[in-house]
Amino acid sequence: MFEYFYNEILRKTIISFGTLFNSLEIQHKDSSDNTTSIVRVPLAYGPTQKFLARLEQSPDLSKGTAMTLPRMSFEFIGLTYDQSRKVTTTQQFTVKDPDSDSDVKKSFMPVPYNMQFELSIMSKLNDDALQIVEQILPYFQPQYNLTVNLVGAINEKRDIPVILDNISFQDDYEGSFEVRRALIYTLSFTAKTYLFGPIAQTSDGLIKKVIVDQYSGTDTATAKRERRYSVVPDPITAGPADDFGFSETWTDFDDSKTYSPTLQKDT
Repeated sequence: MFEYFYNEILRKTIISFGTLFNSLEIQHKDSSDNTTSIVRVPLAYGPTQKFLARLEQSPDLSKGTAMTLPRMSFEFIGLTYDQSRKVTTTQQFTVKDPDSDSDVKKSFMPVPYNMQFELSIMSKLNDDALQIVEQILPYFQPQYNLTVNLVGAINEKRDIPVILDNISFQDDYEGSFEVRRALIYTLSFTAKTYLFGPIAQTSDGLIKKVIVDQYSGTDTATAKRERRYSVVPDPITAGPADDFGFSETWTDFDDSKTYSPTLQKDT
């Protein structure tokens, strides 16, 4: 019943979400307010527990340092259907095939889904964590629009709202001297994305002629047809990517008189 297709929408959304936070930096200053060091905060995909477990492990004596802080990690934790953004399931839209001048591609309207993410910020010093958090929060009020190329086959780009849902804080300060301190900020996000079905390709979807009939009276069921307007591309073999004009024709049904106005170029 189901056919194979893979638009990589979930994967692209996860990567785009992580890209938002992969260039954050913190600065350390001395007593004279001079910058002594600039550290780029590393970002990795994975659960927070994995990094905490590594942090609490006994370091190898042959290594000079254990895992360095601060660092960040993010994880895709949930996927739910969004009823509020539902549209007509049978509606279709047609776009030009990016790789062909004569073919078009069709797809049903996408299905709205919400993706849940968690971003964890781990730091040894409270000031380091505050620097990272303060560089993130002003962009979410409470959402930030992230442009994602959801379906490359039809160049479908959409703004995906990323909403900041919650912020929690954990300080593992109590413990023995052998346990390293870890300040953990956890930020919960929701990305409102869309999932597309299979993309169909056809060469029969191009509209090459449009006809409009004009009637005398308001009741089209009984009114007499007076005139017909038709328009076709010029040349008729032109494709969506070609430079073409339009050829217009008026047909008067009273005396069967037919004439064509001046050719109009497509702008």
